[in-house]
This record gives sequence, C-alpha cells and structure tokens, in this order.
Amino acid sequence: MKTESKMRSDKQKIRGWYMLIPLFVTLMLAGCSGSTGAQGMSEDGRLLVTATTGMIADAAKEIGGEYVEVTTLMGPGVDPHLFKASQGDIRKLDRAAVVFYGGLHLEGNMERVLEKMAAQKTVVAVTDNMPRERLLSAESESDEFDPHVWFDVNLWMSAAETVRNTLIAKDPANADAYREQGARYLQELQELDEYVRGRMLEIPAEGRVLVTAHDAFGYFGRAYDVEVVGLQGISTAAEFGARDVSRLRDYLVERNIKAVFVESSMPARSMEAIVAGAAQRGHEVRIGGELFSDAMGESGTPEGTYSGMIRHNVDTIAEALK
Repeated sequence: MKTESKMRSDKQKIRGWYMLIPLFVTLMLAGCSGSTGAQGMSEDGRLLVTATTGMIADAAKEIGGEYVEVTTLMGPGVDPHLFKASQGDIRKLDRAAVVFYGGLHLEGNMERVLEKMAAQKTVVAVTDNMPRERLLSAESESDEFDPHVWFDVNLWMSAAETVRNTLIAKDPANADAYREQGARYLQELQELDEYVRGRMLEIPAEGRVLVTAHDAFGYFGRAYDVEVVGLQGISTAAEFGARDVSRLRDYLVERNIKAVFVESSMPARSMEAIVAGAAQRGHEVRIGGELFSDAMGESGTPEGTYSGMIRHNVDTIAEALK
C-alpha cells in the first residue's frame, strides 16, 4: 500500500506532466515558425543567450560582456522548482543561440523540455562538468543530487568555466575576449570565496547554525563549516506538514537557537509560525533577516548580481549569529 507522501508525490508528478503538454506544443510550433530569432543574433550583432536563473545569467553577462545579449527567464523572487514557462518564455528560448540552465533537476519538469531542445541548438546545463564527487545527494529518489551548487562559491567557478567554454565554442571570433573576461570573473569569485570564509569565522563555532525555510544551503554549510537546517526539503514542490513544524520548533528550543532566516523566493509565514511556536515553549527566536536562495535581488541593486547576493547573505548571517 502506498504511503500518503508517496501518493502525494505521484499526484504532483502527474500534474507536472499535464502542465508540460502546452509547453511541448508551443515549442513544436516555435521550431516550425522559421523566425529570424532562430539565427541567434541580435539586431546589433550580439550573440543571443537565454539563462534560466539570475545566477547563471550573471555569469553569462560578466563573461560575455558586450558580445552577448542575455535574457533571464526567472526574475527576482521566482522559485525555479515551481516555475511554469509562459509563451513569452518559450519565445526567449526559441530565439536564443545558446541556452544555459542549472540542471540537477533545479528547473523541475522543464528540464526535460530543455534536454529535447538540445537537438536543435546549443543548450547547456552549467553543472554538467562539475565533479560528481563534489555534489551533495538529494533527499528523494528522483533527484540524484542537490542542485543548489551556487552557494559553494568555489564550486560555482566550475559553472563559470562551462559558460566561458560554451561561448568560446559558439562564437570563436570573440574567443580572446571571453577568455579575458572569464579570467577576471573567476578572480572575482576567488576573492568572494575568501570573503565568505572570513565572515563565517567571525561566528563562534557553536553558534554557526543556519535555520531556513527550505534546505537550499547544504553546499554553503559544507564549504564554510556551518550547520544547516531547513523546514522543507531541497525542493519546495514538496509540502511541509505539522510534524515538520514541530520538529524544527523543538530543535530551536533544544539547541537554544536565537535567529532563523526567511527567503526572498518563499513566503515568510512558515518561519514566522516556527518563531511563534518556539515562543509558546518559552524560547525567544527572532527573524535574523531575509536571504536570497533560489533567486537574486532586483536588477540594478547589489543583490541583483551573484557576488552581491552572496555578500548580502553572508553579511546578514554573520550579523545575526555573531
């Protein structure tokens, strides 16, 4: 007999496939449209690049520079686990010469569509070349690895290298520029990694506990020696229940945790319920701040870049836990 969680998982998969039917149809029509966008170049001669998430788009912009025009499918506050592509998104994919996505099931059922598109154009998962021994296991049978790799800055450098190599292969005329801009971006990431390590060392080891809405910070915890606890699992597609709330509330009380964090791409009410539950047990916990997990901040702000997002998170965590 199937358990309740298994039945819920099966229903979610079936519903996800039904939701993909319009997407497949739209892609087939777009592929037969013969639009000028299929050439993959902008009117001013730049390579058209579409990236699923802001973190990937940032790498493409920094490495591609003036030679690329980058479009992002998922903006600030968008949860990639639950993202549903619109017809406008399909047009962005159709006109691009290169499509970058996260892979490792970050984009959910949409990943199958992207894999099919690879037969017609350059579609690359930026995690493809990451050493598998450096990837963390996911909690479900369908997800082999945790996709939140960008929280280990050193590991994310591999994604940047994949972006650089793809652009060089696709646009060899500007290869020297991609190499130069790629080297500069990788140096920036190296310095960022050192910054994160330094800030985390400001927190006493026993207080280095990060409690968030969902388990997106596993790579961060491993890389920077931080214990990470999430209310939900790796994917937000799975719902949390009363047992999860009670478990986390009791953990906060037992460990005397003073601060928890909300996420920009998820409702704050789940963590607010945890705080209220701990208060009923006589333990005061506060919201330590908002972190960016699956999406970056608004364009034009420091948090709207990968480096700025990471620095914001690290500074918020350090100040709340010190």
